[in-house]
Amino acid sequence: MLLVWVAMGAIFYFLLIRPQRKRQQETREMQSSLQVGSKVVTIGGLHGVVDMLDEKIIVIESPDGSKLTFDRHAIRSIDKEESGAQA
Repeated sequence: MLLVWVAMGAIFYFLLIRPQRKRQQETREMQSSLQVGSKVVTIGGLHGVVDMLDEKIIVIESPDGSKLTFDRHAIRSIDKEESGAQA
């Protein structure tokens, strides 16, 4: 009976906990690699270019020219192809 509980714990760890930690680590690395001029997408779906960075906040210039302030954790992804072309 103990072997069944150990096996269930191992399956739970390898299917749920480990992949979640890996995704969190990748997200932290992506958010720490932000630079001015990077094209980003927020968790709300806003596409824009990083205009200013701070430790906790980020200012994004939207395509219509307005500047919006977001928490750094609100960034979902960086568009590497477009960001590299601008730099």
